[in-house]
Amino acid sequence: MYNIFNTKNGRYKTSNIKAIGSPPPILDSALVEISRNQIEKYLVSKGYFMAKVKSDIKVKDQKAEVLFTTKSGPEFSISEIKYEIPDSAVKSLYLSKKDLFTHIKKGMRYDDDSLGHERDQIYQLMKENGYYDFAKPYVKYLVDSNSNASKAKVTLQIDNPLDKPHHVKYTIGETNLLIAPNSDGYPDTIILNKRIFNGLRYTDLSKKFRRNPVVRYNFLRQGEQYDIRNETTTFNRLYELNVFKNVKIEYQKAKDSSNKVNPFIQLIPQKIMSNRVEGEVPFNGGTVGFTLSNTYTNNNFFRGAEKFEFQVKGGLQSRIGQGGGLFGDIYQRDFSISTSLSVPRLMAPFFSKYVTGKGGMPHTIFSASYVYALQKDFFSRRVIQTSLTYEFIETKSKIHSLTPLNFEYRFGKLLFDPKDPNDPEGANIYLNNFYAIQLLQRKAITLGIKYTYSLNADKLLSNKNFVYFRGNVDVAGNLLQAISKLAGTKSDPKNDNPAKILGQPYTQYFRPEVDIRWYKGLGGERQFVARLNAGLAYAYGNSVEVPLEKYFFAGGSSGVRAWQARTLGPGNYNRGDSIPSAIARRALFGLDQLGEMHMEANLEYRYQLINRFFGGKLKGAVFLDMGNVWDLSNPSNPEKVFQLKNLGKQIAIGTGMGFRYDVQYFVFRFDVGLKLKDPQFTGSDQWVINKFFSGGRAFKAAYKAKNDPDSYRFVQYNFGIGMPF
Repeated sequence: MYNIFNTKNGRYKTSNIKAIGSPPPILDSALVEISRNQIEKYLVSKGYFMAKVKSDIKVKDQKAEVLFTTKSGPEFSISEIKYEIPDSAVKSLYLSKKDLFTHIKKGMRYDDDSLGHERDQIYQLMKENGYYDFAKPYVKYLVDSNSNASKAKVTLQIDNPLDKPHHVKYTIGETNLLIAPNSDGYPDTIILNKRIFNGLRYTDLSKKFRRNPVVRYNFLRQGEQYDIRNETTTFNRLYELNVFKNVKIEYQKAKDSSNKVNPFIQLIPQKIMSNRVEGEVPFNGGTVGFTLSNTYTNNNFFRGAEKFEFQVKGGLQSRIGQGGGLFGDIYQRDFSISTSLSVPRLMAPFFSKYVTGKGGMPHTIFSASYVYALQKDFFSRRVIQTSLTYEFIETKSKIHSLTPLNFEYRFGKLLFDPKDPNDPEGANIYLNNFYAIQLLQRKAITLGIKYTYSLNADKLLSNKNFVYFRGNVDVAGNLLQAISKLAGTKSDPKNDNPAKILGQPYTQYFRPEVDIRWYKGLGGERQFVARLNAGLAYAYGNSVEVPLEKYFFAGGSSGVRAWQARTLGPGNYNRGDSIPSAIARRALFGLDQLGEMHMEANLEYRYQLINRFFGGKLKGAVFLDMGNVWDLSNPSNPEKVFQLKNLGKQIAIGTGMGFRYDVQYFVFRFDVGLKLKDPQFTGSDQWVINKFFSGGRAFKAAYKAKNDPDSYRFVQYNFGIGMPF
């Protein structure tokens, strides 16, 4: 790749070099000698004190082979560990804590990295226990090796300061927190606030921030012992307020020789308000659309780092390829208004005191939205939603989200006449009786709670070995059912007579979902990922079906990638066999292939193709996906229902390969999925991969004739931003 773009007339370019691929490794004897020396030093650092390395270069046909030959010699082990720590308090602290972190043990092979790790841990231990002045050079090692016995004696020394008989512990004194007047920084002259409250002097030169929301996340408190962890937590939380572009923490020693350090926290604010306009062009087989949105953001709405967002979004979807213009057949219109307010603390007195923000920035989020959808000559749909959510971080890897209040109101109506005499195929009658259409037009109230827990989300962009877990549960209707029973309301949901609140029926359901992944690093940029994703939506009590938005679908760029989203399942469902007319099949696209149960498994191997590719990295992937959606009960369509004995017949399998263009902050993804096994067919016909290699044209023609307007696609292309999982 490098040669294609960086050579001309048989020679390498000396200017205008393209950052694509890797340049050829030209032989340099000086680099060979440096490498030989580095290998030898490395072996010595790993306990092979007598190691010798030789290099040899063989050249043939303008190609060189470099051979390094090592004689490692005997392995030196640690025979004795001594401690020379004149400060008794420091010695006591170290000896009491060293078993929690030490890598230096008697009998182990000598290793410089273990000694370096010990030095780092001692430094951290001292800085966590009041020793503000402590520095790494205070920690030294004496190594005495006996070549004959292949043993090494290690002496750990922690020296005292040159001008003091022992190391000094410090406590936190008066804290100054200073906010610059604007994003340009500080003026030449600064007048600090004269008022000190709870050991902290707060000076806001910008006049834009209230005191409490900012100082709440200062953990350097007067009278407490100096601890570098509190400094780190303060730094991180103030950055996470998302209103300061620069956070700086310095210390000044007290002038009265009281062993105090006075923190000086300097904050430079960033721009508070922004407006973002975004456009999308959603397309799939036979349709194309355009969506435009405008989002206003204020990161300091009530002068307490509250993030307020207001978004207006609208979109059109048009059918193409039927003789009209690009927007000659606009069949769907969407419009939504949404707003949210995120407060950087937990506004819940019953448990906020247990979540201090030391693990991460907690948030209380108020949100509301209105969504309107219109499908031409078919239906209109409205959803009003409002919620209260608490998000808090237990540790860096453990994140909780609790929504104790989630209110939704749905209502819609049909725009066609089921008894239309100009409907020779009877499509309208069929549509009117279809379950999804019934759900679209029903009025219903949902009042419930949600909870989500995720583990190791912070490791997703690494090549480490770890297990990722995300689980969420959505429960609705129980409180309303209790109120209904107390009111003596009678209900019979199976006979279309559910209990009502304020004159409207309410939904009751239980919807858990889990996503478990195993990430295995294979060295370098190579990685293997195994994933299992499953969910269930179960209606009970006052409902016989869950709301339409709570159903699951299969396929898509992050699912079984050989299928377009909402075109797989449920079970062995076949649209051509089940829907009587092309008109109904067209109208129900995306609505008839939903399920109350979802199960999916993915295997993916990731690797690097080109390290330098137009300013980023080009990576590849091969994958195997399998899964489907099912109904829990459906007497009229038993092929849709999940049964363990039929699982092998109902699982869809697809494979494929993909490319990922990684530009550090974004990953642009292109995947090509190929169907292997399609459960909408029966017997050996499910293995459609055979038709792909033989008789594919006749197979697709027969499918089109039976399933019009649907056509069969063996290959599915997926574009996306970010990794699929």
